[in-house]
Amino acid sequence: MDPEFKHLLEETHALAKDNHRLLRSVRRHQIVELFGKWVFYLVLILGGSYYFFQYVEPLISAGITSGSPFQNLIDSYRAQ
Repeated sequence: MDPEFKHLLEETHALAKDNHRLLRSVRRHQIVELFGKWVFYLVLILGGSYYFFQYVEPLISAGITSGSPFQNLIDSYRAQ
């Protein structure tokens, strides 16, 4: 085998190995980023739901059962 050809073949093989290593690294980072996004959005949705059912929903249900403040004001005005 020609020494120059052998050198080019070895250089090409080294470049292919380096390229493969870089591509695997990029793919691994993409998978980690995708997992992180899923976790972030899951926490965001679950946190929002928890906040709503813990703090907002009791206020809404209390407001519905007691009547609106404007309706109470109108009723008190009509009672006079």
